[in-house]
Amino acid sequence: MLRKILIGLLIVLIIAQFIQPPANNDSPVTADYITHSVPVPDSVMALLKVACYDCHSNSTRYPWYSRITPVNWWLYNHIEEGKHHLNFSEFKGSYKRKMRKLEETAELTEKHEMPIGSYLWIHKDARLSDAQRKLIIDWANNARKQLMQDSIRKASIM
Repeated sequence: MLRKILIGLLIVLIIAQFIQPPANNDSPVTADYITHSVPVPDSVMALLKVACYDCHSNSTRYPWYSRITPVNWWLYNHIEEGKHHLNFSEFKGSYKRKMRKLEETAELTEKHEMPIGSYLWIHKDARLSDAQRKLIIDWANNARKQLMQDSIRKASIM
């Protein structure tokens, strides 16, 4: 009886391998891309791509194990949740919303809450030094200030 159950589970697992979630790696640069809202220096962009983009953009670099069900579905949900909170590929909304997202970026980076620990287990290159964290924090705070100025300037024109 146990053997039949194990064989049944194995068959289900094999069939499940053919059911894959949609890939998150189709990201042409659009008008909503972060660089169209605020300047992003190359040094900061390089850090964002290594430490943030896999979960917070439409350009995920998938590891080898991402093709294995059920891991692929866990990753898919994790990425979708990350993009729900912040998506650098679709950085749209009001000035207030964008400023809040940049503030959260600075705050979570400073508190070492981003990148998250489970991501860092596998992605050693995403471990940020204090200097790299400071670079991202300073950029996010300066970008937020620029958005504030843009918002004030736009309001004064109307």
